[in-house]
Amino acid sequence: MYLSRFLSIHALWVTVSSVMQPYLLVWGHYDVCKSLIYTEEGKVWDYTACQPESTDMTKYLKVKLDPPDITCGDPPESFCAMGNPYMCNNECDASTPELAHPPELMFDFEGRHPSTFWQSATWKEYPKPLQVNITLSWSKTIELTDNIVITFESGRPDQMILEKSLDYGRTWQPYQYYATDCLHAFHMDPKSVKDLSQHTVLEIICTEEYSTGYSTNSKIIHFEIKDRFAFFAGPRLRNMASLYGQLDTTKKLRDFFTVTDLRIRLLRPAVGEVFVDELHLARYFYAISDIKVRGRCKCNLHATSCLYDNSKLTCECEHNTTGPDCGKCKKNYQGRPWSPGSYLPIPKGTANTCIPSISSIGNCECFGHSNRCSYIDLLNTVICVSCKHNTRGQHCELCRLGYFRNASAQLDDENVCIECYCNPLGSIHDRCNGSGFCECKTGTTGPKCDECLPGNSWYYGCQPNVCDNELLHCQNGGTCQNNVRCACPDAYTGILCEKLRCEEAGSCGSDSGQGAPPRGSLALLLLTALLGTASPLVF
Repeated sequence: MYLSRFLSIHALWVTVSSVMQPYLLVWGHYDVCKSLIYTEEGKVWDYTACQPESTDMTKYLKVKLDPPDITCGDPPESFCAMGNPYMCNNECDASTPELAHPPELMFDFEGRHPSTFWQSATWKEYPKPLQVNITLSWSKTIELTDNIVITFESGRPDQMILEKSLDYGRTWQPYQYYATDCLHAFHMDPKSVKDLSQHTVLEIICTEEYSTGYSTNSKIIHFEIKDRFAFFAGPRLRNMASLYGQLDTTKKLRDFFTVTDLRIRLLRPAVGEVFVDELHLARYFYAISDIKVRGRCKCNLHATSCLYDNSKLTCECEHNTTGPDCGKCKKNYQGRPWSPGSYLPIPKGTANTCIPSISSIGNCECFGHSNRCSYIDLLNTVICVSCKHNTRGQHCELCRLGYFRNASAQLDDENVCIECYCNPLGSIHDRCNGSGFCECKTGTTGPKCDECLPGNSWYYGCQPNVCDNELLHCQNGGTCQNNVRCACPDAYTGILCEKLRCEEAGSCGSDSGQGAPPRGSLALLLLTALLGTASPLVF
């Protein structure tokens, strides 16, 4: 029975607009978790896969340095300009704001002059390695949606590893190696992302593409997320359906773009020559002016937003799921094992909503207005059946037609829905809005449509005035009755008693004024204009 009803469903979609880069716009397909649809049982929710929109994730991270005292300035020290060992008059002093370079300057607003940046201590303890670990933590699983971009204020390091963690920093795995000489540094042949394919997209490579140097363009290092997406979605990411299909069916691919933490391992600073100049060690250090990480909260396709509260990110879960990543079913909704949402079928996906447990299905959020629920397989949801107390809806949360919500009552109150009591003569139908106001016919007013607007009088409903005591006077001794008709003397007729009866019968003599213009013709024209009709009403 329900199947035949749902085959005739008319969907009402709720859309969310956002201004995004062209490639990110395609990621906005899954921006609604549910939409209202209309059935014979009333309005119910149709659930779909959903995810938060992509954003700048550096706003929510915590940064940690190892060793913790590696930042320059304590004690103050001088360092040389990039590439010039003879200009060593720059100073780093942690106690002076203008000369300090703390870690948070890697994530502040760029564009000011001079630029702001974090800086390490110089390589004054050579030949001991100058190595720094920069750990970025979110205490939340996130999905990367754009390139990771690291901008160095100094030259790019000769050796560096970008690492990721999926278990909050307990274990680490490499994302990519960077070196001026990959074979010498990591015993790996150099490659670039362009050398990969769909089949090798998860390969961990060492790249020499970002070799050290001192020009402006040589300051930036990328980890190319979009180029890897392009193996499935095309060069301009037009075919996102293909990428979604791969992410949906290949867990290793999905996990590749998922992190809880990132770690930048700086292993050797930019030297620029074959040998280290031991006489000018103040020219060797690390300095980073900007780090960009763009992504979204991982909510397993069960949420469209992520809350940041008490320095912690948490998904606002839908589909009867719960947890920081919407990774389990809510209490009393374990009617089947939890499952993440699915991108397929494109473009709505599948919500895989958690359903009530057998033990709780009889009292499933019906607010006491029903003791019976039914699982609708077509919609993958549960609705309350036979709502009482003049309620209706998926959870008996709405009022039947002809009733409206009692604002002073709770949802579980038997008197939550009040009858509209629309006047049947003055209202278009017996339904009212949420405030109890009925929809009135023309000329009628009042909450229950039982009052008349000026120029109208009640006569089996509000009728336009035919006569009154101000403008539309009855003529030739006629009297106005209920504003709807003139009672005329025997010799006269017409709406305002403006005509001789004998004129209508064609029996008026010359002494009766035959041929003379009707005495009430001007009033008749005025009345006709007021009524908006060329044919006067005859009573």
